[in-house]
Amino acid sequence: MAVRAISYAIFAIVAVLVNLGIQRLVLTEFVGVSGYVLALVLGTGAGLVVKYMLDKKWIFFDQPQDFRREVGKFSLYTLTGVATTLLFWGTETLFLIVWQTERMREVGAILGLVLGYSIKYRLDLAYVFQVETSKRN
Repeated sequence: MAVRAISYAIFAIVAVLVNLGIQRLVLTEFVGVSGYVLALVLGTGAGLVVKYMLDKKWIFFDQPQDFRREVGKFSLYTLTGVATTLLFWGTETLFLIVWQTERMREVGAILGLVLGYSIKYRLDLAYVFQVETSKRN
């Protein structure tokens, strides 16, 4: 369990860096509310794809399946992330509104992502990859 938890945390950090890196790139080119929303969406999408690929192979040891099943699994993975994404976006936006600095926006993003990933792991374990109890440890 410890190795899986450490690996999951490392992969979460990778996904956070991808997410925030994309956000920074977008925010250098686009300003205002529309730029912020675009940054959130593109950063989240990039982080989602990276995290899914890492989790599938290295956390849940899920074997490749036919295209239809893969699309279904990725869709379910995305769906389990809706509430956790709202938590992340809400925390990031709250920090931006309260402190009105880019640094605090990113602190809020990291806090929201850590909380969200903690919840998402349990959802993915139970509903997306459906790891047997004996394989969870």
